[in-house]
Amino acid sequence: MSILKTLRQKLDNKNISAVELTTTYLKEIKHKNNSLNAFISVNETKALAHAKEMDDLITKGKATLLTGVPIAHKDNLCTDILTTTCGSKILSNYQSPFNATVVDKLKNQGMTLLGKTNMDEFGMGSTNEHSFFGAVKNPYDLNHIPGGSSGGSAAAVAAGLTPFATGSDTGGSVRQPASFCGITGIKPSYGTLSRYGLVAYASSFDQVGILAHYAEDCAYLLQAMAGKDEKDGTSIATDPDFFTKSLQQDLANLTIGVDGQLLSKLSTEAQALFQECIAIYQKQGAKIKDIQLPDLQAAVSSYYVLAPAEAATNLARFDGVRYGYRSQHANTLDELYINSRTEGFGAEVKRRIVIGNYVLAASQYDAYYHKAQQVRAKLKQDLDMIYQSVDMILLPTAATTAPKLGAQKDPVTTYLSDMYTLIANLTGAPAISFPIGRIAHMPFGAQLMANNFQDHLLLQAVCAFQRQTTFHLPQQLLQGVGA
Repeated sequence: MSILKTLRQKLDNKNISAVELTTTYLKEIKHKNNSLNAFISVNETKALAHAKEMDDLITKGKATLLTGVPIAHKDNLCTDILTTTCGSKILSNYQSPFNATVVDKLKNQGMTLLGKTNMDEFGMGSTNEHSFFGAVKNPYDLNHIPGGSSGGSAAAVAAGLTPFATGSDTGGSVRQPASFCGITGIKPSYGTLSRYGLVAYASSFDQVGILAHYAEDCAYLLQAMAGKDEKDGTSIATDPDFFTKSLQQDLANLTIGVDGQLLSKLSTEAQALFQECIAIYQKQGAKIKDIQLPDLQAAVSSYYVLAPAEAATNLARFDGVRYGYRSQHANTLDELYINSRTEGFGAEVKRRIVIGNYVLAASQYDAYYHKAQQVRAKLKQDLDMIYQSVDMILLPTAATTAPKLGAQKDPVTTYLSDMYTLIANLTGAPAISFPIGRIAHMPFGAQLMANNFQDHLLLQAVCAFQRQTTFHLPQQLLQGVGA
């Protein structure tokens, strides 16, 4: 049974109250967060008051599936009751006057906000070391990274500080930390969830996602957040069971594509875990078909031209004038712009802004930006051809388990670590990471990717896998590690 359904049953049967449930998680945050640094802000007083209101609804028989259930939000989703910092000095005191659409949808269905989770600054990073508020630690080993940029959300779920958390995925920022922290993380198809109130990094890539232990829980939470939003022109209408319609179905009619050459480049231990994963799917009736994926190095190059270009444009609004950090060392308007951005942004954000402005320059546009868009279009065509013979593709989420803190010093090497996740963002496709075992005590995840708007097939496949395995079950981590 999923955690969400278990909590719903306990709340409805009065085995536990919403206040008691919220208190339990708030105590875990207080006990472990100094070690993990997973939360930037905690909503203790208002969370308990909200939980009390939800208890009243439960008593009156007016509860929905989510009433009284706690959640944490990544700190680039706007909330009107806590700061929205994006892990950056430039927004460290920013208080949004409104909620993101997905935040409002979960609030309206009764979910209690525990707090906002730490992240790489503006979602730029794969380690969660690029935060103004300090690095997040992996709950399996505090000397290792949790992955980024949704590392705070992933670490919080894995360590039991919250049952569920939102994330955002621009190039793998939900899936990679899910793999490193031994949980399930999904990036749905672009457009299925509104991006209104998600502070933009790269608008044609960004998508809100969910981190949880069970794929089934991901499905129910995505369904609660999904749908057309008049405030987001890229959002689409979805059916009431868009994500949940095939959760309990078997895999007899599904075909999974596997690029054997790609898997052969992994370590011996990782290859063994993949073979066990493939064997489980074969026993469940899924057909395995050998495929050849497009050039992933070209995908990385395309992404790291296009995403910084969009970032440079999106982050131009942070100028020290309207909101956010304002430099106190400026005598002219130009100095105000320059000093506010120089003092307010971190090194990785500055690097990507510089790259983005360079590739958008008139002298470089055709050589870089236009060519990258052509690569993006060709990648979509190549994948569409593959999906004519398979329902989904199985590939690694990352090549390794979580590296140690400080180990990734070269930005280019770090960018290449996103090789397996970027293609879903470049094409707008859904993709889900789920744990398939451990290597030297650290979690290791696999990833399934499907064609656009076939999200339910991914959730169906991972639910089936998790009914036969225990890798996704909550672990007792950080025992004896206190505040």
